[in-house]
Amino acid sequence: MVKKVRAHHFRQMKHERTPITMLTSYDALTARIFDHAGTDMLLVGDSYGNVCLGYDSTVRVTLADMVRATAAVSSAAERAFIVADLPFGSYEACPEEAVHSAVELVRAGAEAVKLEGGRRQAHTINAIVQAGIPVVAHIGYTPQSQNALGGARVQGRGDAAEEVKADALAVEKAGALAVVLEMVPAETATDITASLEIPTIGIGAGNGCDGQVLVWSDMAGMTDWQPSFVQVFGQVGQALTAAALDYNEAVRTRQFPDAQHSFTN
Repeated sequence: MVKKVRAHHFRQMKHERTPITMLTSYDALTARIFDHAGTDMLLVGDSYGNVCLGYDSTVRVTLADMVRATAAVSSAAERAFIVADLPFGSYEACPEEAVHSAVELVRAGAEAVKLEGGRRQAHTINAIVQAGIPVVAHIGYTPQSQNALGGARVQGRGDAAEEVKADALAVEKAGALAVVLEMVPAETATDITASLEIPTIGIGAGNGCDGQVLVWSDMAGMTDWQPSFVQVFGQVGQALTAAALDYNEAVRTRQFPDAQHSFTN
């Protein structure tokens, strides 16, 4: 029997210093693979827009997009804890809007939602938590705010480290289950991790966090470019290209289908 990962396990993992693994997933195919590999958290990220829909940013992703992707992932995962992003425009207006959007994602199969913003979103986090829905916060570099931040830039350097730490403490106080630290200097992320009771999940934030998350297509070598903080753990893109080339050649030379792969009466 597969032991299901639940929300309460993550504080236990932090206490026991067991690193938490998290990967993005947007469909049943990858969700089943990553789940069988023992990944602790599957993030149905709004990076779905970049990876699957061809968008140049996450801000074009809609709540309907996220609901469909979440339903696909939840249909395939048995063990992993499923977190779904609240997309841009689905939670900023007021806490009531945020709760409504979070409910839609939970109905689709999410076990927690993730939203971007620290102190400015603490009241929203608390409202969602009070509605009975776990929340993962996201601070540091927040892609939905890239226009305000001036692009993909490291957050929390120098004196700004205290600002990021204040955000982390605020989301913990608001009731967040965990917090993603994106593109934060490693020493700042390590200090924040030591200051919190809730787990930190790093992405471009060094090795001192309680866990790590990567966009799966970056991790698996599916793209020509990856952020500098990404380690490629497999050349899946090359393997898939080679398989497609071999298939095309076999069809064009009538080597496929052969007798072994044809139905006969």
